[in-house]
Amino acid sequence: MTRAAAEPIAPDRLEVVPATSERWPDVVTLLGGADERGCWCQAWRGSAGRSTPAAPAGNRARLEAQVRSGSFAPGVIAYLDGSPVGWCGLGPRAAMPRLVNSRTIPSVDEAPVWSIGCFVVRTGFRRRGVARALLRGAVAYVRSQGAPCVEAYPIDPAGARVSTSFGFTGFTAMFEAEGFRRVLLTDAHSASLPRWLVRRDLT
Repeated sequence: MTRAAAEPIAPDRLEVVPATSERWPDVVTLLGGADERGCWCQAWRGSAGRSTPAAPAGNRARLEAQVRSGSFAPGVIAYLDGSPVGWCGLGPRAAMPRLVNSRTIPSVDEAPVWSIGCFVVRTGFRRRGVARALLRGAVAYVRSQGAPCVEAYPIDPAGARVSTSFGFTGFTAMFEAEGFRRVLLTDAHSASLPRWLVRRDLT
């Protein structure tokens, strides 16, 4: 028997805001589960010289410092009726050393672009419009910081159903529906699919 699809959430019930210091407990709720494998949104934010991600405890401490005392919010949080249901990690590409030095996702120009790195949506709220709301909130936050453009690195499943464990990149169709354009087919992969560099101009 095929399980019925969950009902979409009305957009006006979702609020997306920057992950500021007072919201740290909600970040823990979203990223502290066993399914997240201790990344704490540090895959690209780590030291340029680090070849592998740090241990989960170190990653958590790094993200907490970024949330509590960083010069920008490292992500946005989606709330449904006041409860945290989703996270989108972001920041200036220049502030992500492992992305700056990536051989598989190269810079395409010298613009001070911001990058959207990942989406995390709680079980029970997936495929209901939370990721789309997070993307819109992320773009709004990046624009508020004066960035001229924002980019991301999603996959194109070409009609295939992809496990939510690989959906952290987002999908090209969602980005294109929000005004992003495909710029480069990169050498990076997720779910055995190549990741596209997509970009949206904000000025």
